[in-house]
Amino acid sequence: MAKKYFLMVTIIIGIVVGAFLAFYPESENDSQLLTTTKLIENGSPILGNPDAPIIILEWGDYQCTFCYKFHQNTLDTIYDGFIKTGKVKLVFKDFPLNGPDSLLAAQAAYCAEDQEKYWEYHNELYKNWAGEKTGWITRESLDKFATTVNLDLSEFNACLDEGKYQDKVNELYEFGKDIGIDATPSFLVFNDQKIIKIRGNQPLEVFLKTFDEL
Repeated sequence: MAKKYFLMVTIIIGIVVGAFLAFYPESENDSQLLTTTKLIENGSPILGNPDAPIIILEWGDYQCTFCYKFHQNTLDTIYDGFIKTGKVKLVFKDFPLNGPDSLLAAQAAYCAEDQEKYWEYHNELYKNWAGEKTGWITRESLDKFATTVNLDLSEFNACLDEGKYQDKVNELYEFGKDIGIDATPSFLVFNDQKIIKIRGNQPLEVFLKTFDEL
């Protein structure tokens, strides 16, 4: 029994340590970067009640395997239990680690936002995820997703053709690096007093523990 108990304790500790929970700010310079307004500005529209006391800021890449797994599993539970009930809100920021296709997909989502369909398009991208650097993100596939969520294709393609949001996505990537984001998915979960960083697609229990902490 003692050995089993020790093994269970070791596993629990491993999960908690693996979550890489870190408290921000780490320096005076970080505190200037990491205000609530600065963190959420220039990102996606807020998903959930804008007055929710806890914010999840997700840094993601549309080709990222573990981002896909988070959106297909953990996020559903968080959405039903915390976002829909007004306890938590979500903001997505792009961190396109996987090259030009990820950059293009991120721009497409903001082009969809021009037609008030950001989250519908965002979800369609993850719904059709087909691996990292496998070529599934093309202008043809992006148009297909746009049609699925009932976008005006002419307006959507004009937005992509002019690279309307290329600078925006690049700026998000640089800002992420400036505050220590180095992998996707990464999360900053915070209220008006504390910021907790979660690195990687951690188990649901890690997010629940973080909500309790805040």
